[in-house]
Amino acid sequence: MLYTVKEISHLANVTIKTLHHYHKIGLLLPCKVSEAGYRLYGMKELERLQEILLYRELDFSLDKIKEILDGEPDRLSILSEQRKLILTRKDRLEQLIQTIDDSIEHAQKGEITDKSKMFRGFESEAGWKEALSEQNEYLKETYGYDLLEENPIDVQSMNKSAMEAKRFTDGMAKALKDGLRFDDEKVQHLIYQHLNFLNNHGHETTTADFAKQTRFFLNDDFHRNMLEGQQAGLSYYLCIAAETFASDEKR
Repeated sequence: MLYTVKEISHLANVTIKTLHHYHKIGLLLPCKVSEAGYRLYGMKELERLQEILLYRELDFSLDKIKEILDGEPDRLSILSEQRKLILTRKDRLEQLIQTIDDSIEHAQKGEITDKSKMFRGFESEAGWKEALSEQNEYLKETYGYDLLEENPIDVQSMNKSAMEAKRFTDGMAKALKDGLRFDDEKVQHLIYQHLNFLNNHGHETTTADFAKQTRFFLNDDFHRNMLEGQQAGLSYYLCIAAETFASDEKR
């Protein structure tokens, strides 16, 4: 089946002028021109247009898109790469949304936003190395463990994990402030969600492992101080809640 410029315009939600421009610069050529002079497009052209529009969403220039597509990569490779790029952007947008939400919340309360949260997420490996440097030095000196050497930095993964860690600890801190018991359904569900995230993002963690980790945080000065700095009593609360969750799973 062949489609006219007008039909393609309606189908892809682009202007006729845009399609004419793509034709003019050789980015999207019709498969044929009718005797009456109408440009006609088939399925192959529709697929190419989809690829063009996805790259445009990613802010690629028309020249760059033409260069990529004229290299004749297979369609599956193009779509896979576009999916990866869009997921990266999605993660960054989620970070920005969270930052905006926090700023709105502080503005509504008439509070000054914590400077450390105004620019959440790091765009580079260097940024993460700097952020983890103090903790890494402590772990090396105290336990002989090099965090950065044992765990190569994947910026996208680290940003996503940082967002989840904040969501979880904020939720636990609020539960503590609200006076919820360790075994309260909301508290236990927070732990369930967090473990789900860890296990679905390459950090295989059993309930027993997590309980041991929170016990370590409680007994270790550096990590206990980090949690207590967020909410007094949080390190103990988190540890007992995690041990309760692990204990309940065994029953």
